[in-house]
Amino acid sequence: MSIPPSRSLYLLAALCCAALIGAALVMEHLLGLEPCPLCIMQRLVVISLGVLFLIVALHNPGGKGYKRYALISLLTSAGGMALAIRQLWLQSLPPEEVPACAPPLEYMLESFPLIEVLEFMLSGTGDCAEVQWVFLGLSIPGWTLVAFSGFALFSLYELLRSRPRDRLFS
Repeated sequence: MSIPPSRSLYLLAALCCAALIGAALVMEHLLGLEPCPLCIMQRLVVISLGVLFLIVALHNPGGKGYKRYALISLLTSAGGMALAIRQLWLQSLPPEEVPACAPPLEYMLESFPLIEVLEFMLSGTGDCAEVQWVFLGLSIPGWTLVAFSGFALFSLYELLRSRPRDRLFS
């Protein structure tokens, strides 16, 4: 049994990202779970990874090109892991140490410079410390940490993999 070509694996990874965003939208619009600033940032990282994976699958860059894309996706996945870990840390804080809740994102975008809004979103708020949903003992940022870790391992594999030029389904 051989390992599928990189192009197919990147297409599968892009589909996984699409499924993650689909699940996030179901949780938001059907279950009524409001995303906090760190959740929004994690969604942006998942979307970025999905677009990157799709570009790689369509581009089929060859050996060195795959390694470059793998390095970019590894760094992006690490950023997503950092955001998820930050949110898990906020969720582990005792109630008296949780930061204050934030005004709505629309208000912040209208009232503050973009840099300040991004800094605020990355630092997390009281909204980020609330555990709204749990499955198999993990909250949403726990599951996104699992997903980002999987993407990081996949990217590391692709970075270290030796290969001839791949075809989509060979």
